[in-house]
Amino acid sequence: MLDKFRRILADSEAVVIGAGAGLSTSAGFTYSGERFTKYFADFEAKYGFHDMYSGGFYPYPEPEEFWAFWSRYIFVNRYTDAPKPVYDNLLSLVAGKNYFVITTNVDHCFQKAGFDKSRLFYTQGDYGLFQCSLPCHKKTYDNENTITAMLERQHNMRIPSGLLPHCPVCGRPMTMNLRSDDTFVEDEGWHEAARRYMNFIEEYGGAKTLFLDLGTGMNTPGIIKFPFWRMTRENPEAFYVCINFGEAYVPECAGISNRSICLNEDIGKVLDALL
Repeated sequence: MLDKFRRILADSEAVVIGAGAGLSTSAGFTYSGERFTKYFADFEAKYGFHDMYSGGFYPYPEPEEFWAFWSRYIFVNRYTDAPKPVYDNLLSLVAGKNYFVITTNVDHCFQKAGFDKSRLFYTQGDYGLFQCSLPCHKKTYDNENTITAMLERQHNMRIPSGLLPHCPVCGRPMTMNLRSDDTFVEDEGWHEAARRYMNFIEEYGGAKTLFLDLGTGMNTPGIIKFPFWRMTRENPEAFYVCINFGEAYVPECAGISNRSICLNEDIGKVLDALL
């Protein structure tokens, strides 16, 4: 299978990478276990949850405590490097190819690894951005300085009240730019990335295109997985490769079984083998 994958990649005129949570998990961005305990042992002891994901939904009694948790969460999952070089290896694999990335991940790992920003479309937001919680306007704001200050100045699981982020337009509390409901802000940068992605798809719609599905599941299949199956079916020159530990498959109804490779393996290990 790996030899066939190498041949397909070498012959491809374009590579469209679709990335989900499984890719960052393979890179070491795990939300439980030792990594969780290292940063959130005090929250675990006080509130009884055992992973970052659960902590993100906890109804904290005060905003100062909410942002103490989330400033740590954003820092470790956005502003630190992935423990394993999976994204770096992926870039090495496609560096000489004409590629584009669409991802539901919000951890910025592609840019930290050196992927071209103009070839990235983050569909679900970015941990590194704030937006108005209403929202009263369609704009996002870089949060690195604020998050760093919250991290450095928090005490007893609270940040100083003066660091609570407020919308510069209406004064309401700010929130993360993460798609969870209809308040998600799609700013101009989001729309520009969407246009670049669609232009790339249109340009290579009939070319030898590899649709590389890395770590996407069935939480939001309409963003990457289903479109990849459809575009592979519609283009007889296209090929679909899915790598996802325990979740790599193509149903017969997709009509692309003869032009698909599914590897139920750890993504990082597969990339190591390819390189």
